[in-house]
Amino acid sequence: MPPRFVLPLAAALLTLTTATACDVTVTDQPSSPGATTATTKAGDPNAAKGQLDKLTVAKAGSMSGYKRDRFPHWRSTGSNCDVRDSVLKRDGTKVKFSGCNVVAGTWTSLYDGDKITDPGKVDIDHMVPLANAWRSGASKWTDDKREDFANDLDNPQLVAVSASSNRSKGDQDPSTWKPERAASWCSYAQDWITVKSHWKLTVTTAEKKALAEMLEKC
Repeated sequence: MPPRFVLPLAAALLTLTTATACDVTVTDQPSSPGATTATTKAGDPNAAKGQLDKLTVAKAGSMSGYKRDRFPHWRSTGSNCDVRDSVLKRDGTKVKFSGCNVVAGTWTSLYDGDKITDPGKVDIDHMVPLANAWRSGASKWTDDKREDFANDLDNPQLVAVSASSNRSKGDQDPSTWKPERAASWCSYAQDWITVKSHWKLTVTTAEKKALAEMLEKC
């Protein structure tokens, strides 16, 4: 019969090894539960055109009552992680963590092609800006629904981009702002349409025209 201390010693060694391995982790492939890769890959432009035709066209609503706080973000995704961590992991390559904190990696901004290696300089953009959503129907939602929208990982609503491109975009729609990289217009238009379609948000006449023109780049 083996000595009594063998099993406790083995268990202790396993615990020590597991704890050490969790200090820093690296992922080479973008992945996150519930996340999509539609922010970087163009889909079927014909399907997007069909969705665009079904969107309700309406004038932009009032900004009365709008506050970013009405769209709470970033929510927890468990184990001390939040949605921002999840997007950084999904959209980056060779991402390194300390616990849930992203400490290194490489991100290519969809809007301008900039390569970013400092996670602190990466912005998580809302594809359909919160203020635009407010003007196109979200003002009538509950705060809980607005929180779901602001943290939506199931649709291409969140994308890691350069801070400069995010600030340039602001709350503009495609009729007044397009990504600097024309090569991204196809996927940008499809993602915008997907989000507005899923959340049943309206589009303006100018916005719809701009989206249709961008789909021609596909």
